[in-house]
Amino acid sequence: MPPHPSSSVQRAREELAGRLRAIRREAGLTGRELAVRCGWSESKSSRIENAKTPPADSDIRAWCRACDADDRVPDLVAANRQSVSAHVQWRSLQRSGLRRVQESTESLYQRTRVFRVYVSDVIPGFLQTPGYASALLSSIAEFRGTPNDVSDAVAARIRRNSVLNNGAHRFSFVLEESVLRYRLCGAETMAAQLGHLLGVMDLQNVALGIVPFSGQRTVWPMPTFTIFDSSRVHADTLDAASTLTQPSQVELYTRAFEGLSQEAVRGAAARALVASALASLD
Repeated sequence: MPPHPSSSVQRAREELAGRLRAIRREAGLTGRELAVRCGWSESKSSRIENAKTPPADSDIRAWCRACDADDRVPDLVAANRQSVSAHVQWRSLQRSGLRRVQESTESLYQRTRVFRVYVSDVIPGFLQTPGYASALLSSIAEFRGTPNDVSDAVAARIRRNSVLNNGAHRFSFVLEESVLRYRLCGAETMAAQLGHLLGVMDLQNVALGIVPFSGQRTVWPMPTFTIFDSSRVHADTLDAASTLTQPSQVELYTRAFEGLSQEAVRGAAARALVASALASLD
């Protein structure tokens, strides 16, 4: 008997099934009528609608064609693929150590041309010094109870981050000012990290903005996320790393990034915020 799918995968399947059921009902079709139009059994329609059988991409296309809803296909196909691979549990990724987590994204980083990164908690991985990365990953390893391969993980992260110095890649970062203030390491290590941040701001392929504490906001702080080109989003939570590929999801995060970016200060004003955080370390 095959293993029962994880709860996150099952929830994604149930959500997809509900969307397909709603499309059928909007079209005014019964399950039998849909089955006739698609050329399959009524029981197949029922299994798909009740999340008993995951549909193939071709099933989704046939379903939407039968319901005159071809415009829904891209989102639904992306959701179907996400139901299997989008919600990757950090614990399963980290079971063999943190180095694997860093190495798992190397090819994605190399082929991405435009990165848009919003952070509300820690210095972005792209911009971390070895000392800061070591302190952060050590904390994660201890909290997770994973194998202690922090040194290898830091080396893998720094190697992965070499794309920052490649002019073929462009980066836009938006940081909350709180990121500059959180003490996740010693004062000396944090000072080196903030100094590195100032240096990165001089790179031609990097745009860095900071959302200050002061001033009224129109977009609220939200969990950290990264947009890779215009094709996928990585949104991290405590228990999982979600990969979002539905066009509507990518568009939603893109709008959020644009709004947050408008809240940020840049240039001399951003440097002043970093300098203030540096001064507070004394």
